[in-house]
Amino acid sequence: MPAPMPVSVRVRDLARRYGRVEALRGVTFEVAPGEIFGLLGPNGAGKTTALECILGLRRPDSGEIEIAGIDALARPGEARQVCGAQLQAAALQDRITPRRALSLFASFYREPAEVGGLIERFGLAEKADEAFERLSEGQRQRLFLALAFVNNPGLVVLDEPTAGLDPRSRRELHRFIQETGRSGRTVLLSTHDLGEAELLCDRIGILDHGRIVAAGRPSELIRASGTAPAVEVRTVRPPNRARMESLPGVTACTGEGERWRLGTGDVNATLFGLARLLESEGNEILGLEVVKPTLEDVFLELTGRPWAAPEEGER
Repeated sequence: MPAPMPVSVRVRDLARRYGRVEALRGVTFEVAPGEIFGLLGPNGAGKTTALECILGLRRPDSGEIEIAGIDALARPGEARQVCGAQLQAAALQDRITPRRALSLFASFYREPAEVGGLIERFGLAEKADEAFERLSEGQRQRLFLALAFVNNPGLVVLDEPTAGLDPRSRRELHRFIQETGRSGRTVLLSTHDLGEAELLCDRIGILDHGRIVAAGRPSELIRASGTAPAVEVRTVRPPNRARMESLPGVTACTGEGERWRLGTGDVNATLFGLARLLESEGNEILGLEVVKPTLEDVFLELTGRPWAAPEEGER
């Protein structure tokens, strides 16, 4: 079955409270049709709550949600027809097989995808008639992802899709997500993995303590960061500190002995000057790395604290 028309998502001033804890505090973002958009934040930042509200699994205290032009709060059943979801806390009966699970879920929709095609696409052919309890973690994740496509959705919502997977299973799931984006569908995913967000997402919204603190392409957010690139160098002998500090472009110089880190506003000029300096001293480079700002630096700059574990009570 061909991919359906991609779906847009608009979220405005979404708020949700659990007792005294404000899980969402005025969350606003948009996802364009055919875009892979990531909600990025530490564990507990409110990502799951936001997705559950979008999918109609939780009722927000206030705000607006529009999916494919449909008011998802007023017409949740209609909105769900264009959505597929893979949730972090998913489970199935121990004895059900992938084939039976897909057939069961397909029966809930007017125009489902073909079960055999889903089994082949998500690499479940060898395990199609195996009990769920006998599947590996990676195979279970592939099955849950296949279930997200059973209604041939225009929007696919994925909540921490690679959490707990081994490296090989993570790579497989990354490939499936990238293929989904290339197929024209819209993807909305949550992740606390900085590298995953940068690899998979066209744009991200950084969620912190229930608020979107920045949104944009990962590369644009990194370029806009005030964190300077750095040159890290290891030499045979300690270089002259004063001469290191005076190299072109250098804004900060830290280190001792044979290991140094040079913050720089001009990487090329600093590298050229460093090479000339060490050559004039008869010194030799044993290791050299250019360290660019990362999404972790962006988060630190925006929030004033490093990427960290959630506070108690956050979701």
